[in-house]
Amino acid sequence: MQPVLWYNTGVLVLWYSAMLDSVNPKSAIPIHRQIGDQIRRSVAAGLLEPGDQLPSVRELAARLLVNPNTVAKVYRDLERDGLLETRRGQGTFISPEVAALAEADRRRLLAEQLEAAARDVHAFGLSEKAALDLFREVLANRRRGRQDKQ
Repeated sequence: MQPVLWYNTGVLVLWYSAMLDSVNPKSAIPIHRQIGDQIRRSVAAGLLEPGDQLPSVRELAARLLVNPNTVAKVYRDLERDGLLETRRGQGTFISPEVAALAEADRRRLLAEQLEAAARDVHAFGLSEKAALDLFREVLANRRRGRQDKQ
């Protein structure tokens, strides 16, 4: 992941370009959901951790070229869900209680990906056994790739 530095009220903050770098206005997925999902994925993947500060509403809206009200809605929704907390005069931060939520999000996000893969398995006419064998092979290759890097 390529880090990006941005300056915010006297503090140099590290931000990752793969997080919140763009939205697709032509997508069938609403923009506020795209932004919220990117934040959730970043938390679930451990790229954003408890206590990490998010860009201000205006900064993120300018970066994504969206209406600030859209970003404000995302932040409100994620705060309501317990993922974010707003500290008056300081900004918006990843909530300290995010660990349990991150696990639930990881499972939900993975289930969505597996559902899409299951649709493809049926569309391609693969048997369940062939699909599971292929999945095991992919997992084994991934595991070997990680061992090679260590």
